Parts: sequence; C-alpha cells; structure tokens
Amino acid sequence: MQTKEDGVRATNQDFIRYDQVEKRQNYQLAEGLDGDQFDDEFQIRTVDIGQFLYGGDAGKRAFATQLGDALHEIGFAILTGHGVDPSLYAEAERRIERIFTGLALSEKMRFRAERFGSVNQGYFPIKETSNMHPDLVEGWVFCRRAFEDTKLFWPSEDDAEFFRRIVEGHEKLILPIMQSLLTYLGCDAHLFDKKLTGTNFGLRLNYYPPVSDADDATGAARLLGHEDIDLFTFLPAPRVEGLQILNRRNMKWVRIAAPPGSIILNTGDYMQRISNDIFPSTTHRVSKPRDPRQRTATRVSFPMAVYLWENEMLEVLPCIANPKYPPVKAIQFHTSITSKFYGDDYAVTEA
Repeated sequence: MQTKEDGVRATNQDFIRYDQVEKRQNYQLAEGLDGDQFDDEFQIRTVDIGQFLYGGDAGKRAFATQLGDALHEIGFAILTGHGVDPSLYAEAERRIERIFTGLALSEKMRFRAERFGSVNQGYFPIKETSNMHPDLVEGWVFCRRAFEDTKLFWPSEDDAEFFRRIVEGHEKLILPIMQSLLTYLGCDAHLFDKKLTGTNFGLRLNYYPPVSDADDATGAARLLGHEDIDLFTFLPAPRVEGLQILNRRNMKWVRIAAPPGSIILNTGDYMQRISNDIFPSTTHRVSKPRDPRQRTATRVSFPMAVYLWENEMLEVLPCIANPKYPPVKAIQFHTSITSKFYGDDYAVTEA
C-alpha cells in the first residue's frame, strides 16, 4: 500500500484505476522532480461574462462562443464582468487567514472532514488533505448543507454569513455558464436549469502556511497535481503565485496570473463526462513560488466547485453523437474518483 510519502514520487497513472473519464496525460504528482517544462507563451483566454448578463441575445451568443472555445482548448478561462464585489474577495482573504491561524488545532479538529452525500466536508489538517500526498495546505470544505445548518459546520456564525454572500454571488453565474456551454455544444441551453437551481457545491477555504526549509526539501507540493471532479469551479484570482495548468497539447505547465477581482473558471470530471471529452478536466496544481523569499509568505484561496445532487444521473448530453460513457449516478461517479484521495471504502457502489 502506498503512503503519502510515496506520493511525492508517484504519477497520476499510479491511481488511474479510480478515474471515471479518459485521462491519458502522465505527470508527476509533486512538482519539480523530473525537470518540469513550462509553456511561457500560452495565455489563458479572458472572457467577459458581462456580455451574457447585459448584452442581450447577441452578447449571449458571443460569450458562449468565446467561453466554449477557451474551455475546449484547455479547460480554463478567466472571467471578468461577473458583478461580484471584489472587496468581498479581499475580505475573504483576511478572514481565511484569521480562521486558520486564530483557532487552536483541537478546535479545528472538532470539525474534522467526513463524507456528506458525495462531498467530504469539514476541516483537513496540513499534509492530510488526501491519503496520497502530503500537501502543504490546510483546507476547510463547506457544501450546501453547511449553510443550512451553520452551527453544526462553522466555528463562527459571522464567518458563515459572510461566505454565504460570496456563494450567492457565484450562484448567480452557474446558469449563465451552463447555458453558454450547452449553447456551444448545440444543446438546449436550458437543459440543466432545474438541476442546477439550488444544486450542491463545495466551497473550499485553503490556507497555505509559509514553507519551511524542511518541507521544501521533501519535494512535497503545496497542492498536488489533480483534476477537479465537478462540472466547473469558480476560483477568485489568488494574490500569491502558485497556480499552474498542464497543457496536454505539449505536456508543459502554464503559469496563470489572473488580474485581481477576476474569477478563474475551469471544467471538471462531471463536465468532461457529459460533454463526451469536448470540455477536458484539466490538470492543475499549486506550486511553491519561484522566488524562495516568497515561500515564507502565506497564500490563501477559496474555490467553489459546482456539483449535481447525488441522485442525479450523469450521461452524455443528448445533442452529442457517439457517446463514449454510459449513464452513471452522480454519487457513484463522484465517490469512485475521490476514493483515491480518501481510501477505497469511501466509494459508494450501487446496491
């Protein structure tokens, strides 16, 4: 059985049996062990969702084409014009640092993560975000259930109400994004309106402490190379360098530096499955800053992953010919993949 320390030297193909969509790329989970190559010329496309929100039918068509092209190319795009107050993002960064540094470990461990439906929700100690790699990050995941029973899942009611505002801002973007992608694929734009109204999600607060010399020497990453499991993820642009994306076309890593206040959007495994691989679930990781002096700084992020509820079926969209994947229930799909992070007994199989 592999240990987390083995994960520093492992590749994604060592865990490929857990994946539920095709992933031919082969990469080291940790950074820098095999002389990683970088693509400094590739630029992640920036698209203005304000075209959809305020531009009428022509704006919606233009945005659908631009977003679809970006995500088909590499699975990532940078959203501007989204309407979420950037001051909320600045305040979120301050709150995340206070939450993780202000609470004793014993207090945080009262909220230790466990599975609720498909989502592993709660607190993850540093080096314990998964069983396969000693990531240099603490995490705290809140799905919709956490906002329905805040006292059970949040250490502070005030923080729960604050982050609810960010969730509500991002929820307003879910249908515009999904309708645009369906339009791009030639499907009924409103096919998922009902499924994605009040759907489940995972808001993850990430706190990356300063990297010690000892941890730096181990080769452990801040966050291992991985693909998201969801339909798509909203990530407000982090201030500190680190996010890197694997360009499958040349197997080189792309450093992404999105402007403050923008949202980095990427597609995940759910979307790759239902789009029949048209929209890839793209590999990404959080690397340590190139400047060693910056490694003594903290880094925070707060991605929001958009899921379907557990009893929904995932099947290739009806507008796409020659489907590669059979229908599967979301909870089986989701937990089969995430069992590579949390152990084989995490998976839910059909009775």
